[in-house]
Amino acid sequence: MGGKPRNALLFSITAVLISLSAGFSDPFQYQTQTLVLNSLPNPVTVSLPESEALSVPDTSESDPESSNTFSVQLHHVDALSFNKTPEQLFNLRLQRDALRVKSFTSLIAGVASLNQSHVVRSGGFSSSVVSGLAQGSGEYFTRLGVGTPPKYVYMVLDTGSDVVWIQCAPCRKCYTQADPVFDPTKSRSYAGIPCGSPLCRQLDSPGCNRKKVCLYQVSYGDGSFTSGEFSTETLTFRGTKMGRVALGCGHDNEGLFVGAAGLLGLGRGKLSFPKQTGRRFNSKFSYCLVDRSASSKPSSVVFGDSAVSRTARFTPLLTNRKLDTFYYVELLGVSVGGAPVRGITASLFKLDPAGNGGVIIDSGTSVTRLTRPAYIALRDAFRAGASNLKRAPEFSLFDTCYDLSGKTEVKVPTVVLHFRGADVSLPASNYLIPVDNSGSFCFAFAGTLSGLSIIGNIQQQGIRVVYDLAGSRVGFAPRGCA
Repeated sequence: MGGKPRNALLFSITAVLISLSAGFSDPFQYQTQTLVLNSLPNPVTVSLPESEALSVPDTSESDPESSNTFSVQLHHVDALSFNKTPEQLFNLRLQRDALRVKSFTSLIAGVASLNQSHVVRSGGFSSSVVSGLAQGSGEYFTRLGVGTPPKYVYMVLDTGSDVVWIQCAPCRKCYTQADPVFDPTKSRSYAGIPCGSPLCRQLDSPGCNRKKVCLYQVSYGDGSFTSGEFSTETLTFRGTKMGRVALGCGHDNEGLFVGAAGLLGLGRGKLSFPKQTGRRFNSKFSYCLVDRSASSKPSSVVFGDSAVSRTARFTPLLTNRKLDTFYYVELLGVSVGGAPVRGITASLFKLDPAGNGGVIIDSGTSVTRLTRPAYIALRDAFRAGASNLKRAPEFSLFDTCYDLSGKTEVKVPTVVLHFRGADVSLPASNYLIPVDNSGSFCFAFAGTLSGLSIIGNIQQQGIRVVYDLAGSRVGFAPRGCA
């Protein structure tokens, strides 16, 4: 009989040591956080000022013309969608998401017919961000001036694309946008790029017309495309002018880019806006995406040295030599409730030499996708930690949902993403989200049969994500929207 207490004591000590090594701050208490329950947000509609971007306080301390920093506001694409219910907007968001993920996997698999490209010189500035009116390649947009004198339009900001482009008159085919279509003949700073120019040669599939002006074409995996003349033009961000930005002047544009006038590619490729203007703002930019609710203040994107938050923790950027557009990072694991999820290892997220697999950070994908084995392990760990919550039927791509009707708040297990050098603890509202106005909430991750994993913008909300191209790193600063 005397052996049993000793064995029991040894067992309890071992259990404590295991739980401590697994990451519990208190081995006797499962780590949870409180989720305050809200309904699907009503979209914030935005006005169409003739000249300036949505009015925002200027965060720069010096003259924007001489500063290497500027910022602009961001808005969610839903703000450009009129006469739709919150449920309709949410379903459209999931449809856009599915198309975007399909386009990424097709591109990486070598199926997409055309890629993108761009180049320019310039400086630093900041702007506000608007979330996703265009249904194709991005969820957030900003208002900026194009040409001289500047004509202000909404442009999608997209970290998964490189080429900057805008719809141009005359239109052979243009989709509906909120502002008048840009007319290059009325701009003093518009200039076509000659066919033999180095800028033209940087396009993946350049063309040439009878006037010896370079032609571009960009196709997206969802079937959307834009084509026209490759040119240089001046862009104006809240008073900060960026001259000779290489952009596509699209006369034939089809697909799901409804509402916005074009796209500002923030990818990592040679012709993206950050690469073109890197000398001006030291190849740094960051954004912080706030919740889409009507009460939330605007999101913002900052270019220049001020983009780097002092509280940011950084992880190195990895390079996919087959495709330079995306921001690849190294995800080592995930913790739920304070404990590393068994079955999730760094090998599941490895980027191989052929360019397959890996993990990218993307502003235009909403729901984080993890390669299937990793997602199943994460989902099962979360289900175990949330076993006290009443389950609800599956919803769209979400297979783990809960009926939280009649409640104002609940306790949910914590979720932490472990990148190399940076642990990112997610707010509860970044992974358990409302999917209707009847109290149904779903775990906002999904699995993918593709080897590519994507960290989406729902998981990025409230966190300032810093892109330091010069330092080849990405940083995360919690509560970075203040």
